[in-house]
Amino acid sequence: MPNKVLEELESHLSIVNSVINSMEVKLNEASNIILQTLKNGNKILICGNGGSAADAQHIASELTGRYKTNRKALPCIALTTDTSALTSIGNDFGYEKVFSRQVEALANKGDLFIGISTSGNSQNIITALQTAKALGCSTLGLSGNNGGDMNEFCDLNLIVPSFDTPRIQEMHILFGHIFCQLIDDEFTN
Repeated sequence: MPNKVLEELESHLSIVNSVINSMEVKLNEASNIILQTLKNGNKILICGNGGSAADAQHIASELTGRYKTNRKALPCIALTTDTSALTSIGNDFGYEKVFSRQVEALANKGDLFIGISTSGNSQNIITALQTAKALGCSTLGLSGNNGGDMNEFCDLNLIVPSFDTPRIQEMHILFGHIFCQLIDDEFTN
């Protein structure tokens, strides 16, 4: 058992080192998109499936609540939380529309849509990205593998250089925490 624990820690460390070596510029670019959206008085809409849904909710709660410091509440809506909307849209329009219908209802030009998909190929995320772009929103992806179909629909797709879902998810929440720290720095008086 101890060897397995060390193996998991080393796997995590390997991905962190890979991200450090390859993604700093893109993380800065994504941070600037997020900060500019909020400074302009616009909101963030964020979603994913499964563990990525939990990550979306985690990030949204740290913007509407707080990350480390007390600052004004900032507008970020996780599209994964309204079970009535999710089930009615899924039933009436199909699961691929559960997020795009909410984007259609809630997004305004200048808002930011963040789609999270470890594969980059989740159809409901792709459909939501297409809807967000059509409405004049910026689009940011958090993905893994090779970025998948999301590459085509994201202004910027942060692709974790891994095919291992747990490692990709760990990096996505790290990215979210980096964004939250920079937001705290910018919006704390």
